[in-house]
This record gives sequence, structure tokens and C-alpha cells, in this order.
Amino acid sequence: MARKLDLRSGRPVWFSYRAPSVPTEKLTRDVSTGVLIVGMGISGAMAAEALTRAGHSVICIDRRGPLDGSTSATTALVQFELDQPLTKLSAMRGKADAERAWRRSRLAVLNLQGRIAELGIDCNLTCHPALYLAGNVLRRSALRAEAEARQRTGIAATYLSRQALAEGFGIDRAGAILSHGNLALDPRKLTAGLLLRSLARKARFYAPVEATAIDHDREGVIVGTKHGPTITARHLVLATGYELTNIVPSTAHRIVSTWAIATKRQPKNIWPDAALIWEASEPYLYVRSTADGRVLCGGEDEDFSDEKDRDRLIAGKAERLAAKLVRLLPQLDPNPEFAWTGSFGTTTTGLPYIGALPGHPRVHAVMGYGGNGITFSQIASEIVLSAIGGAEDTDAKLFAFGRS
Repeated sequence: MARKLDLRSGRPVWFSYRAPSVPTEKLTRDVSTGVLIVGMGISGAMAAEALTRAGHSVICIDRRGPLDGSTSATTALVQFELDQPLTKLSAMRGKADAERAWRRSRLAVLNLQGRIAELGIDCNLTCHPALYLAGNVLRRSALRAEAEARQRTGIAATYLSRQALAEGFGIDRAGAILSHGNLALDPRKLTAGLLLRSLARKARFYAPVEATAIDHDREGVIVGTKHGPTITARHLVLATGYELTNIVPSTAHRIVSTWAIATKRQPKNIWPDAALIWEASEPYLYVRSTADGRVLCGGEDEDFSDEKDRDRLIAGKAERLAAKLVRLLPQLDPNPEFAWTGSFGTTTTGLPYIGALPGHPRVHAVMGYGGNGITFSQIASEIVLSAIGGAEDTDAKLFAFGRS
């Protein structure tokens, strides 16, 4: 690894809910497989489930263990609405590409919801409307234009005036976009469920195993590990999150820090429809509830990734998040019962980097950067599955390395 990060610290709320155990083996000898996945978080789990479903032999490794990286740091608002508003993304990438990216994100959320139901994974999945509040990135008139742009693209969006927002949700802001079909879930339970389905299809899991060297040619890939054994595969999938390997090209991304809190259970105080809430602001605040009535609130992002500096700010950031939360929703008890911090990646456009590395057709990387990490992981599982199966995903070029 070119960069090893302590991806999270503090006390994430997800550890208060029991996730199924995922068994792993020790890697004591050289092994071979069709596809090797490095990383056993949400991205690796989605890739493993998709590939084993299609009949590929799969090995997964992780230098920590299943679910032990940044998966637990997410607040798991699974939204199709991209961090980059459609109007702004259109200015960056062109109208056609921006609309395709938004439509693909919408499809990915629907596909994920369907897969969870089909597999019968218990991850406290719930479907909610979402409110995108006016802020310093999109004020009232710009927010109305954003709603109209989505409607022209075929994505349902309703602009709410200040009065409609107050009457419908008890929130005092200049305006908001109301959308439907977003998800909330428990990320550890989902990841464990996906890995266990892959295991039932004869996937092999080895951890802790640290990949230290990658050698590849047209026929396949050989990965060396810290304690000696090698893994030979026809394809390699790098799902290492925000810890990059040297083979991954430098891209227009950066690592930033974020903070989150979770309150005590207060189901009687939850706002109408438990709508997912986020702001058209930089940095933005985001809010959701859990199935048992806790309130999760995150944000306060800062453009640095030093773990010690990040961790020292947990208490102060928790206070600020709680203060913002109660201003937004005065009926809540905002006092944090859990507070944590983590590192995550973001790109200039807000779109992820997914696909085969330039010049290395058998090495696929999943860099699901931005606030739509779980949604992007679903898209990545679809693109990587197509590529390894010898097909081309129609949207692969939108997210490819080396894109313009």
C-alpha cells in the first residue's frame, strides 16, 4: 500500500447492533482463483456477491478483516442524488454525461434494493423520501432550476417553497427538493450478508492478509502477500477504499475528514416520513433516522486526512453537529450517544473512478469516492462484472480512469 490509513475512530453507532460473523481462513500456502478481491468492506462484498452469482471463483483478502475498515464509519444514506447537483455536473461534464450519471445512480439504488430483497438480507433496509435543502451552493432560485433539470431528465423531483417545507416537514429553510426512492440501512449487516452469500457459493476468505506486490501480464495476475504465500488470479479487483496501491494512477481526488453523531432512541420525535435530509451547502449537513428511532447526523468535513488531528476534533465537532441538528429540527434531543470520525475520498466532479486500470486490463479498481459510496459500490459491482465477463457496460466510460 502506498498509503495506510486509520480509516475511522471514535464510537460508530453500528457497533451497537449485532452483525453476523463472517468466517475467514489463514493463508498458509499459494492459492489460485478466477478473481481476487482485495478488500472486504462494502465495495468488496458487493463485487464478491455479483461475481459469485455469475459463477466466477472468488478469493477475498483484507489486511484487517471483514467489515473492519471504513464501512462502519458511513452513515449509510443510500441516495441516488449525487453530491454534484445535476445543473453543476452538466457544466462540468456536459449535459448528456451528467444526465446519464444521474440516471445510472437512480438505477443502482433500485438494483441494490432488489438484490437485498432477493437475497433476504436483514440489514434494517427502509425506503424514504429525501429533502435537499437550500444552502450556500444552491439557493432558492438555483434549487428550483435544479428540480426542473431533474424533471427534464426523467427523474422525479418536486420543489417545495418555504411554506410547503414548513407545513409538510416542520423545517424552516428557503426551499427544498423533495424526491423519493432513497434508502437507509445498516452497512455492517449488509456487508456481512453479501459476504456470507458469496461464501455459500464457495468463495474463499483469507484475513488478515496484506497484499504487498502485484505482478501481471496478459494471462493473469500474481499477488504477493506480507507473510509469503502468493495468490494467482485471472483478474484482480482492488476494493481498498481510501487506501491506494501504487498501481492505481493519480486521479483528481483528495482525502478529507468527516464527523458524525448518533443520538439516543427517540422515535416519537422523528420528523414526517423519516425523510433523509441533506443540504445544498459546502460542507453539507446530512441527517437520517435508524429503524429504532436514533438520529444520525454527519458533516463538518475538512480538507485534511491526518488521523491524529482528525481524532482530536471529535468532541468539538460532535458539539457543533448537535447544535446544527437541533436548529434544524428543534423537537429533537440532539445530545450524542455516539460520536465518530473517518476519512473518505472525493473527486472534483463527485463521480467515482471505476474500471480497468490503463494498460492493465486484468486489474480493476473501485474508487467509490464521494458521498454516494454505497450507491457507487453497486455501480462498480455491475461494471466490474461486465468487464470480467467479457462485456462492456454502457456507462463504463462515464466512470473510467483516463476519462476526460
